[in-house]
This record gives sequence, C-alpha cells and structure tokens, in this order.
Amino acid sequence: MGEAKRRKELGVPPREKPLDLKFPEFDKKALQTKVRSALYKYPIIPLLFYLVGIIILVGGSIYFLKFYKVF
Repeated sequence: MGEAKRRKELGVPPREKPLDLKFPEFDKKALQTKVRSALYKYPIIPLLFYLVGIIILVGGSIYFLKFYKVF
C-alpha cells in the first residue's frame, strides 16, 4: 500500500511537496581575491604544494619499482 493511500485512510492530509532548493550564488571574484591575498601573504604555500607533490611522485615511483622488483 502506498503512502498516499495510507494517509488518506488515516485522514491525514497529503504530504507537502518540498520547496525548490536554491544553491547559494558562487562569487568567483570574491574567491579569487581571497586566494590571491592568501598567496601574497604566504608565498611559501605554492612551494609546499610542489614539494609535497614531488615527494609523493618519488615515493610512489620507489614503491612501484620495489614492488615489481625492477631493480
């Protein structure tokens, strides 16, 4: 038995349909200014990201070479 029939038998009014959800506006300019101000304030951040990426790449390569016994 469906919910609509059950509600009708119980004398409960039909369920209200949910309102259309609106997503918040995405302000690209404000986000760009926040990111740029953070990068100007802390110029070491991009270097840390590059360093972490290189460490992951080298570590993964070493793990791959050891796992498949390349050397």
